[in-house]
Amino acid sequence: MADEIVRAMTADGYVKAVAVTGRDLVERARNIHTLLPMATAALGRALLGASMLGDMLKEQKGSLTLQIKGGGPLGTVLAVSDYEGNVRGYVQNPHVELMEKHQGKLDVGAAVGSTGTLTVIKDIGLKEPYVGSIGLFSGEIADDLAMYFVESEQIPTACALGVLVGTDQSVTSAGGYLIQLLPGASDDIIDKIEAGVHRVGSVSHALEGGLDGDGLLRAVLSDFQLEILEKHPVEYRCYCSRDRVTRALISMGREELSSLIRDQGQADLTCQFCDKVYHYSQEQLEQLLAEM
Repeated sequence: MADEIVRAMTADGYVKAVAVTGRDLVERARNIHTLLPMATAALGRALLGASMLGDMLKEQKGSLTLQIKGGGPLGTVLAVSDYEGNVRGYVQNPHVELMEKHQGKLDVGAAVGSTGTLTVIKDIGLKEPYVGSIGLFSGEIADDLAMYFVESEQIPTACALGVLVGTDQSVTSAGGYLIQLLPGASDDIIDKIEAGVHRVGSVSHALEGGLDGDGLLRAVLSDFQLEILEKHPVEYRCYCSRDRVTRALISMGREELSSLIRDQGQADLTCQFCDKVYHYSQEQLEQLLAEM
C-alpha cells in the first residue's frame, strides 16, 4: 500500500476529511533513529498527524511543526511537515522499554505522558509563525490533536492515528484520519460520524485488513456521499544539506567558532532528523572563520 494523502468532502458540504497511509515513512523513521516499538508507535503517530496538518496548509513552501512534551519517558516527540505532507521527525529517547496497556497493545499515552503540552507551529511565510498550544489530554496524540482543534481553532474534529508494529519490530501498517465539521452541521451529522468512528475502530487494524486511505474515509463516512478531492504521495523527507549546516556554523559567531576550533580542532555535526553526519576539518573551520 502506497504512502499517500487523501482529501475528501461530503456532498452536503458539512464535513471535510483527510486520511494518510504511511507504513513506509514510519518504517524509514524507525530505521534512521533505531527506534524500539514504543518510540516507533509514538513518533509514527506524530509524523502521521503532522503530515495531515501540513497538507492542510494553503501556503506553498509553508511548514508545520508538531511538538509534544508530555513528561513521559520518551521525552520530546517532534514532527515537521512541509505543505505537501512530507514529514521528518525525532523522539528524544528512542530506546524506551516496552509499555503495554494489555497484551499486544502499546501504552503510547503512558510513554508520551499527559502532564505537558502539545504545540503546533505554522510557518506560512509571515513575519512571525502562528503558535498554538494546549495542555495534553491523554498523551495518545490523536485525542490531543482533536482537542487542539476544538480548543485552539474551535473546529469540532475526530482524529484517529495508528501504528502497528510486528514481532520483528518493523512497521506492518500505519495511518490515520482527521474529520472536521464545517459551519451549519447538525447533530444528526455528528451522530453519523461518531457511529462511523466506532464502527471502523482501530485504524492500524483496518489498514492491516486491506483498507487504504480512500477506503478508510469511505468506511468511516459510509452514511454520507463522499467526494474525493485529491490524492498524492507522501514520504519521510529531510531537507538537510551541507550548505544549511555551514550556515548554522557561521551563525554561531566568530567567538564561538574560534572556541570550537581551539577546543576540538574539527566538528562532526549530526542532523537530528536523518542522522547524517557532516564533517568539518580544522582547515575547513578556519576557512569559514576567515570568510566571516
